[in-house]
Amino acid sequence: MKYKLLGRSGLRVSELSLGTMTFGEEWGWGSSKEESKKVFDAYANAGGNFIDTANRYTEGTSEKFVGEFIKSDRDHFVVATKYTLFTRRDDPSFSGNHRKNMMQAVEASLKRLGTDFIDLYWLHAWDYTTPVDEVMRGLDDLVSSGKVHYIGISDTPAWVVSQANTLADLRGWTKFVAMQLQYSLVERTIERELIPMAKAHDLAITVWGALGSGVLTGKYNKDKKSEGRLNQMGGVSDRNLAIAEEVVKISKELGVTPSQLALAWVREKYHLNIPIVGARTVSQLEDNIACLDVKISEESMNKLEEISKIDLGFPNNFTSEPFILDLVYGGTYEQIINHRQIK
Repeated sequence: MKYKLLGRSGLRVSELSLGTMTFGEEWGWGSSKEESKKVFDAYANAGGNFIDTANRYTEGTSEKFVGEFIKSDRDHFVVATKYTLFTRRDDPSFSGNHRKNMMQAVEASLKRLGTDFIDLYWLHAWDYTTPVDEVMRGLDDLVSSGKVHYIGISDTPAWVVSQANTLADLRGWTKFVAMQLQYSLVERTIERELIPMAKAHDLAITVWGALGSGVLTGKYNKDKKSEGRLNQMGGVSDRNLAIAEEVVKISKELGVTPSQLALAWVREKYHLNIPIVGARTVSQLEDNIACLDVKISEESMNKLEEISKIDLGFPNNFTSEPFILDLVYGGTYEQIINHRQIK
């Protein structure tokens, strides 16, 4: 496994991140401690160093397991955890992005992880109530204190992230170096605003949901009745099943699994994409890691692009129309070599 610089930082992280939402059985579908350790060891032995967890995963058990697993070589691993989601129901002090919750959440995560510092601390989701300057000042204080090394932001609109990093740049505070977003062949809407913004700000994207909640493995094409919780999320639709069918077809042509192809597509789309791979078993993890060896031909890439394409909407479509380009550039558009162009 090779390593990537995390956005505009100098932090070296492996090109796949290990998702640990499956570490613990409190939610009814995770792995035992013994199986979680096997998954962790398989990832580490493959060269992985980038561990993704959160304070809410399996009610805190995920962080506890991760802390135990990294203890013997703490400084080797890049540990990322998150705050925002509630840790005590019916108590507004224990949820959201505000400073009070941030400070208690980081102390609780440090305790569960059994460490003095967190390498990458994520804001888990935007709460639409806490001012941006309160968030950025609080996170900067955590970095200044040494409890956090880098900061990232997850599941948040592009305009908020741009505002936050611009404000931090102006005031000399720590800026976000990465975003964590849902992205896959069946969920490409971040291409409208979030990916162009990431490119403009040199932000890495750690991708969750790269397999479309399992749709892209093709298993729901075989048995459409076994939709389970996925159907509640809107993951199974005629469009998504058609995309999955194409993924299965192309994966057979390439001699790889559908999961490997879906993960390889995510990596191909933006050079700073880092898929988060979660697994309940070692065999699942090994199958996912093999995506690093998948090479997608231009022809196959075009097929995947065509069947999964989305409408980029306004203003993206409007500003790319020939008539508008002529009005804006006065017939000189093709003559200008724009090294800053974001495609």
